[in-house]
Amino acid sequence: MIAAVVLAAGLSQRMGRPKLNLSWGETTVIGRVIEVLQGAGIQRMVVVTGGNRREVEAALQEYAVQIVYNPAHQTGEMLSSLQAGLMSLEAGITAALVCLGDQPQIERKVVRGLVRLYHQKRGGLLVPSYQNRRGHPWILGRDYFADVLALQEGQTLRDFLNAHQTEIAYLEVDTPSVLADLDTPQDYAQLRPD
Repeated sequence: MIAAVVLAAGLSQRMGRPKLNLSWGETTVIGRVIEVLQGAGIQRMVVVTGGNRREVEAALQEYAVQIVYNPAHQTGEMLSSLQAGLMSLEAGITAALVCLGDQPQIERKVVRGLVRLYHQKRGGLLVPSYQNRRGHPWILGRDYFADVLALQEGQTLRDFLNAHQTEIAYLEVDTPSVLADLDTPQDYAQLRPD
């Protein structure tokens, strides 16, 4: 089974306010991410919180997700959050779908395409690509969990992907949504649905 690990521990500094519980259509930014994952058939979800923890966890109350707090969120960046999420997954989980909590433009077809490719390849490292640029979400097979857990402070997930570049199976997509996330008030104003 593939479990989603949703990275939602950022401090929202460039946004100037907690971004994950900003409104997005009928829900919130983080709520939209969870709903797309559910709609794509992902049943097991872990959301890693850190900065703005209370607000993010309040926005998640109506969803069937496991919440994991990352105490190193201020210094460990995205890597420590993924490590916290991976450590919470039970043995029956064969892969993690690594998702950004601030990517409400995530599309079901991309998630489904990645899951399909994962089953065709029977595991591995699978990343969406738009115009030769790697995006999110991406799939990390269990065989790679130990490598990610062994990364030290100062190393990044980009370092990990670059080190395993020849092992990545790419899913070519026709949508730039895999590259976009929300960082600034301008991003939010431009991207949010009416």
